[in-house]
Amino acid sequence: METTKFAIPEIIFGRGSLNYAGQCALRLGAKKVFLVSDTGIEEAGWVQRLMDILEEAGIDWIYYPRVTPNPRDFEVEQGAEFYLKNGADVIMALGGGSSMDTAKGIAIIASNGGKIQDYEGANRVQHPLPPMVFITTTAGSGSDISQFCIITDVKRGVKMSIITRTLVPNISIVDPLILRTKSETLIIQSAVDALAHAVEAYLSRIASPFTEPQSLKAIDLIMRNLQDAVETRSLDSLEKLSIASIAASTAFSNAGLGAEHALAHSLGGHFDMSHGVVHPIMLTTVMRFNLPSCTSKMADIGRVVLNKRLGSDLDTAVQGIEKLEAFFASFNVPLKLHQVVPAEDKKHLEPICKMAVHDACNLTNPRPASWEEFLVICEEAW
Repeated sequence: METTKFAIPEIIFGRGSLNYAGQCALRLGAKKVFLVSDTGIEEAGWVQRLMDILEEAGIDWIYYPRVTPNPRDFEVEQGAEFYLKNGADVIMALGGGSSMDTAKGIAIIASNGGKIQDYEGANRVQHPLPPMVFITTTAGSGSDISQFCIITDVKRGVKMSIITRTLVPNISIVDPLILRTKSETLIIQSAVDALAHAVEAYLSRIASPFTEPQSLKAIDLIMRNLQDAVETRSLDSLEKLSIASIAASTAFSNAGLGAEHALAHSLGGHFDMSHGVVHPIMLTTVMRFNLPSCTSKMADIGRVVLNKRLGSDLDTAVQGIEKLEAFFASFNVPLKLHQVVPAEDKKHLEPICKMAVHDACNLTNPRPASWEEFLVICEEAW
């Protein structure tokens, strides 16, 4: 086996674990927390709850609420200026992937300077980041676990992948109770995001014995619990989705992703689409593209999805992909690109594919993919 590395934050998991946020910040030396969140989390009451917890712990805070879906480059640069101006120390993010990626971008610029574009790609962050405590309000994005940060370059219209070990937060707090205030749409999109993380991490060129079991466990938990979580808001099912998200995030943070995420970043950046919208549309099409290069591993995924293995690896893999398509179709989500992209914008697919092929996620895809092949994938998903 080749040398590998495996990095995850300290994880505090369980119902009511939000209450430990103040203690966690104090352990990291917090005197003035820089809190990043958004208006939706505010309206649900969680921002005020966290502020109260920090106050009870004797910690001052400054609040940065300028988080939008698909966080923009200028937003993180403004946030870094605000962080430095106010003399904050520990960075705390409360929210989904957008809040946490915004916080990561702020941390990079505050400690390393320059523009966020300077750090696109892998291992370009040179100096240590401020201590970070992340509290996820979804079960899917994985930014509270991973060494990934996704920021939209507004001028180019693309989501940049920034990947470095220093982006793994010091502490991740995962409180399933928070999920009970999430909408049906957000629960579905987050879980499908985690499912795509798990699938691509398992098929990755640099998957290892440390990541592969995490991927398969995440797939199993999502397939068995998402429907019930959506229909009943069962806390047990929501808790299992949280566990699945942690497992998938642990896997992809250390094994990387693949062509589906490369395309999702470019499609989402160009059309300003929510990340979770793209996966039910693109994932199975990319899996079929990759199938000839990883039939055995695709069959492993099929076995988990189907809960059985068929006569051959190919049959198991193919029927597993078909079962995933039926799984996505059981929810009220778009299944084709034309459902979310206007017909007149189809002409943009070629430049989008030319951009996507250079995304860092494409490097670990099991099958080499050119922009022309990406275009065929998009045409099939249209």
